[in-house]
This record gives sequence, structure tokens and C-alpha cells, in this order.
Amino acid sequence: MNVRSYAAPSAEGRLAPHSIARRDPLPTDVVIEILYCGVCHSDLHQSRDEWHDFAPTVYPCVPGHEIVGRVVKAGRDVRKFKEGDFAAVGCMVDSCRACASCKAGLEQYCEKFPAYTYNSKDPHSGGVTYGGYSEAIVVDEAFSLKVHEKADLAATAPLLCAGITTYSPLRHWKVGPGKKVGIVGLGGLGHMGVKLARAMGAHVVLFTTSPGKVEDGKRLGADEVVVSRNPAEMAAHASSFDFILDCVSAEHDLNAYLGLLKLDGTLTLVGAPEKPLPVAAFSLLTNRRSLSGSGIGGIPETQEMLDFCAERGITSDIELIPIQEINEAYERLVKGDVKYRFVIDMASLKQGPTG
Repeated sequence: MNVRSYAAPSAEGRLAPHSIARRDPLPTDVVIEILYCGVCHSDLHQSRDEWHDFAPTVYPCVPGHEIVGRVVKAGRDVRKFKEGDFAAVGCMVDSCRACASCKAGLEQYCEKFPAYTYNSKDPHSGGVTYGGYSEAIVVDEAFSLKVHEKADLAATAPLLCAGITTYSPLRHWKVGPGKKVGIVGLGGLGHMGVKLARAMGAHVVLFTTSPGKVEDGKRLGADEVVVSRNPAEMAAHASSFDFILDCVSAEHDLNAYLGLLKLDGTLTLVGAPEKPLPVAAFSLLTNRRSLSGSGIGGIPETQEMLDFCAERGITSDIELIPIQEINEAYERLVKGDVKYRFVIDMASLKQGPTG
């Protein structure tokens, strides 16, 4: 079936209306009418081919991997959904399902590489996958998530990337009561990191370069907010953290944060700076510190995260936009001018290019 979408025609081109073909649904597939789609910084990177060395962009590129919608058709073998149910799709739409990672519910680390929601090889057509800046998507039920019927659907959409990207490392490194946890950066990822770490019972310290974000950090749940450009504020926390989650995608000094870890503390990266960041050996040798990275989460953990958030009323702070404003939203995203996630109201797609 042909559906309307917005696509980037080239690395330099503005996103514009585009028609894409979705595959005919298989017996285990659901067809989801997309109601809302979050705007991730990854969408901007991929649209502009800024990750060329890691994942070169295939054009036209239809971004979007924070998808919430309604099931309008369920294949005959589908057991998890029925027509009318709310469903979500995150960063993956398939994997090999046979390797050790996939069997452990860690599809994001599939040894043969997962099929991402967009700009990935489509395991069915052999072409490229297209994302959520579109009317509808066809996905195997195994890679679709249940959404609570009373959820704020628009504010739930960013949980499919920003939520799980922060939830997964917090759970893996056993963040909870009695732990002192740092969150570096207050953006789309960071604001979810603060909310989730607080909900898990940790003592949460937010690090930001912006004094103007101090009060907002506390509103979101941080027990303390440190302006990282203030040496005295940073020094006051030396060697005291169990875990720090670094959500910054811009160039910054990792050693400054490694120095805040206590014995056996861990600094985990979830932001993706464009250039490599230098790390001094003694930043790790002292206190037997660890530097790690974390991807998204597998399907079971993503469902766990959605349930965790629904039970506690946790959603993303969003600015709802029509699809016709996506190019302006990208420019604002570059400037950090959003609190804290853009979400596209996909009903606007029916209005045409001028809104």
C-alpha cells in the first residue's frame, strides 16, 4: 500500500512530502495507523548523513522511530494485538531472532545487526526501511509494543527512544535506593534520565552547562543541579558517584566526569558525539573506574519500561508540532531550543504541505 510521508531527498535537502510503499501484511504483522511520532536527534543526523562512516544514509530517507499509533489490521496469527489497540514501535523492526543476544531478549545487540525502523535493510523487501514520519507502518507483532489505553499518547512517543535509551543502562547498572547517580545534560535524553533515575529511588544530580536550567532540573526530579562550568561545584562531588549517565552528543570533557566516580563507579555514554573524545588513562585507573556505552533496549525491556512509566505516570515533556514544521524543528533542535522533545501530530500529514 502507498502511504503519505515526509522524506529527506538528500543530505542538503529539506524534508518534503513523499509517497512510500508499505509491504502487504503477513500473518504475524500488524498495520499501525501512526498517530504521533517523536523527533529524535538521530533523525536529524541520519537525514543529513552525519553518521556516514557508521550508517550512510539511503535517500529518500523517511525518519522516525518513536512511533505511537492504533492497530487498524492484525494478521491471522497475531496474538498480542487486536484491531483498535494502541501500539508502539521503537528503533527496531526485526532482527535475526536466532543469535544468543536475540534469544536473551537483547535484539538491539543482534550479532547479525538488527533491522532498524528506518535507513536499514528491509528484511522482507530487500530495500530500505522507512520510519514514522508517515501515515502507517507494517510491523511484525514481535517488534511492536503495547501502550496503556489511558496513556498520553503524544507524550509517550519519545519513550520509544529517549525513554528506553536511558532506562536500559539505569536498570543494567542497578540504579536504585542508596545510589548516587549523575545525569549529564538536560535535553531529550537527559530529562528522561532524571525522571527515571528519580523514580527508581536514586539520589539524582543533574549536570548542565546552563544556569538557566537549574530550576527546571529540580522540577523534573533532580535532588541537586550542578553547573558543570563551575569548578567549585564540580570539585564538591569528586569521587562520590556510583553511576553517571552521559546524555550529551556535543564535544565535552569526559575526564571531568570520570573524576567524580567513586571506587568501581561507572560512566556510561548514551549520547553520540560526532568526534572521538579523549580519555586519560589515570581517569580510569584511579578508583578502578569504568567507561561504558549503552544502546537502546531489547523488546522485553522496552515493554517493561513502558509499563514502568505507565504505572508511575512518567512521560516526556513535549512540544507538539505539525509535520509541516519539521524543518524548522530540526533547526531548533540544533540550537537546543526545545523542552524537551518535539512530537509530530501525524494527523497534520493529511493537510498537505502547507498545513
